[in-house]
Amino acid sequence: MLTAGIVGLPNVGKSTLFKAITNSQVLIENYPFATIKPNIGSVPVNDSRILNLIKIFNPQKVVPTILELHDIAGLVKGASKGEGLGNQFLANIRTVDAICEVIRCFDDINVTHVENKIDPINDFEIIELELMLADQEVISKRKEKVRKKSQITRDKQGIAEVALLEKINNELNNGIAIRNQKLSSEELLMIKPYNFLTAKPIIVIANINEKDLITKTNKYVEQLQQYMSKKNITVIIVCVKTECELSELEAEEKKEMFKELNIFESGIDQIVLATYKLLNLGTYFTVGPKEVHAWTFIKGMKAPECAGIIHTDFMKGFIRLKVYNYQDIELLGSEKNVQEKGKMRVEGKNYIVEDGDICHFLFNV
Repeated sequence: MLTAGIVGLPNVGKSTLFKAITNSQVLIENYPFATIKPNIGSVPVNDSRILNLIKIFNPQKVVPTILELHDIAGLVKGASKGEGLGNQFLANIRTVDAICEVIRCFDDINVTHVENKIDPINDFEIIELELMLADQEVISKRKEKVRKKSQITRDKQGIAEVALLEKINNELNNGIAIRNQKLSSEELLMIKPYNFLTAKPIIVIANINEKDLITKTNKYVEQLQQYMSKKNITVIIVCVKTECELSELEAEEKKEMFKELNIFESGIDQIVLATYKLLNLGTYFTVGPKEVHAWTFIKGMKAPECAGIIHTDFMKGFIRLKVYNYQDIELLGSEKNVQEKGKMRVEGKNYIVEDGDICHFLFNV
C-alpha cells in the first residue's frame, strides 16, 4: 500500500484536499472510501488499465492499488516544540512513503493566513524547519541512548551510529534536509529505522484559486516553481476548491466539468502519478476469473522479488514466470489471443518486471 502524509500551514487548503481525495468518485465503485482514523483515509488509485482488465476477465473480486492518506493538523512555527496541534500528529507520518506539502498560492481577503501574508517560499521554509527540528529531537534522544550503551559495551556499530547521527545533525543545523545530504547506501540503511521526516521524498502542491485554473499559473506559482527547481522538487498545481467540487459529482457530470475546464486529469490523479514517479514505483497485475489484482512494486525488481510481494513463499519457491504486458491484451482483447499471437513469454529469475506486466507466477512450496 502506498502511503502519503499531507502537511501544510493552517488555511492553505490541506484538509479540503484530503476531503476531495477521500470523497472522490473512484473509478472502481465497489471499493468504498475507508476511514481508518479521523485523520487517515484510504482510496483506490484510479487506473484505467484495471477497468479494462475487469471488462476482459469479469472477475468475482477486484483489488486495486490503494493510496492511504494521513491528514496532519496544520503546522505552525514551533510545532516541533508543541505549538499548535501539528506536533501531536507528526509521529503519525513517520511511516509514510512520501510527504505532500500543500502551499497556498492565491490571494483571498476572506481566508486568513497564519503569517498574515502570502509568501509560498516562506511557507515551505516554515514547514521544512519544523520537520528538521522534529528530526533533531529524535536524534537527540537516540544519540544519548546509543552513546551510553556503546561506551559500556564498546560496540563498534553503536559508535558508528552515534557518529552518523552527529554528522546528520550538523547538516540539519546548516539547514540541509536529510534527503539532500550526501549519505552512502550503508548510511541510509543504518538510519532507515528512524523514519526521519526530512529523509522522505516530497511533492509540493501549489493550491491556486479558480480564476487561475485555466492558465495554471500566477506570480506565486512562478516564485514557487523557480525556488523548487533548484531543490529538484516536483510542483503539482491544483485548485483544491475545484477538486472538492469535482469529488461530489457523478462520473458523467465530472467528465462534462473536465471538458468545460479543459482538464485532462484531476489534480488528485496528478498527485498520485507524481508520487509513483517520485518513489520509482510501478504496477503489475495478476488476473483471472476469480480476481484481478493490482500490485505495487519498485521498478528494477526481479521476478522472484515481485512474487514475494504477493507472499514470501512465492519468492522462496519461485520457478518461472509467464508474462505479457497490458498493452498486448489491450490490443488483442483476450489472454487467449495474446497466447496465440506468441506475446506471452516464459521468464526466469533474472527477469526485471516492467510497469503494466501481467504476471502468472509458477512456484513450489
